[in-house]
Amino acid sequence: MDLINDFIAKMLPYTEWPMFILLILGGLFLVFYSKLLPYRYFGHAIAITMGKYDGKDAKGDVSSFQALSAAVAATVGLGNISGVAIAIHDGGPGVVFWIWMTALIGMCIKFYSCSLSIMFRKTDAQGNLQGGPMYYITQGLGEKARPLAVFFAICGLFGFLGVFTANQFTETFMSVVEPSRTIYGMSDVNWKWTIGLVLALVTSLVIFGGLTKIAKVASAIVPFMVAVYLIAVIVVMVMNASQIIPSLQMIITEAWNFDTMVTGGFWGLVIIGVRRAMFSNEAGLGSAPMYHGQSKTDNPIKEGLVAMLGPFIDTIMVCTFTAVVIILSGAYLEDQSGIVMTLSAFEKTLFGYGDGLLMLIVTAFALSTLFTYSYYGVKCLSFLTNAKIGRFYNWYFVIMIVFAAVASLELVKNLIDLSYALMVIPNMIAVLLLAPKVNKAANKYFKNLKNGRA
Repeated sequence: MDLINDFIAKMLPYTEWPMFILLILGGLFLVFYSKLLPYRYFGHAIAITMGKYDGKDAKGDVSSFQALSAAVAATVGLGNISGVAIAIHDGGPGVVFWIWMTALIGMCIKFYSCSLSIMFRKTDAQGNLQGGPMYYITQGLGEKARPLAVFFAICGLFGFLGVFTANQFTETFMSVVEPSRTIYGMSDVNWKWTIGLVLALVTSLVIFGGLTKIAKVASAIVPFMVAVYLIAVIVVMVMNASQIIPSLQMIITEAWNFDTMVTGGFWGLVIIGVRRAMFSNEAGLGSAPMYHGQSKTDNPIKEGLVAMLGPFIDTIMVCTFTAVVIILSGAYLEDQSGIVMTLSAFEKTLFGYGDGLLMLIVTAFALSTLFTYSYYGVKCLSFLTNAKIGRFYNWYFVIMIVFAAVASLELVKNLIDLSYALMVIPNMIAVLLLAPKVNKAANKYFKNLKNGRA
């Protein structure tokens, strides 16, 4: 594991510039190219999500709300709870500001990429609709661009593993329950193997049921778990109201700290923010278009607007709340990272029971994320081979859950960071090249909306 980690850690710096140029500069180009269109129609996007503009004869497997829930299930999760803690541990409170900036740009990227997932979807050999980067690359840019799609799918075989989630769930269980003391006396390593096996078993019961089952489970769990988490965070913030403004001020002032101790100085701080924001909301990564590509919708722009809400919900809202709790509790000053830091923050601020409550929330987050991520991997392998072979990804996915339970946080974090950075390259190239097609469709859609024909 140390050898693998060392290799991945050496590769990571080479991905920083391509990721930054494509995600941030490319994203800023889309913001201005769209004339701020996604942001201007934020209210309309909420109305579409609520089903106000659903077409009865629209093709697809799941509703827009289910697609958003499933995509949010994969993103609102441990990336928001422990990902923020890792960011603050690695770069200090100021890193949260750069997470915000990346998320705001990410909303526009999601609008374009998920519009393309409907615009260029196709039916596979089994008659199911398929959408996502592989399809808008090959259909939108033509067969000459197939190597880009293949590169994306290969990286996705690693990027869509549930290793980070499995690892952080195991850490939470070990930290809160202390099983060797409270359940059965055996070594921590054996307990980690046990947790990994149980998690793999539970996950396999759902993921072998297919997409509709995943969508139903995810849309049932997501609103509930987000609500419980937000209530817990709001209670903490109300009880510590005097600390909220100083915490937010610290985020903004530290964001511009040019003398920061982060490796790579100020540039290192920005890069950590970009990485963690991408891990939190997955904008530019190409995962959400795979889910939104299955939506029952007759219009690409509608789906793009629904998808745009994802980064706002999981990063601007959930990540900010988590960050404020970590800062006002003082947990960020302790030498701990990941979920352990967030657990400490909740325990301090919720009468000593916060870590137990967070354990329940993390369990729901972890399971919903594992259910949705496996589907992304299946789509990648199906594209590289065929739909029948694609299903075998689930077995590999389940085995890797067990591996992740005993791996170090550093290893799983680096593996995901490298895979994500590489996936951004083909996806953002395609999104930028195909953006004019989205603008053309958007102009037509909003013209019809004005005339009452949306």
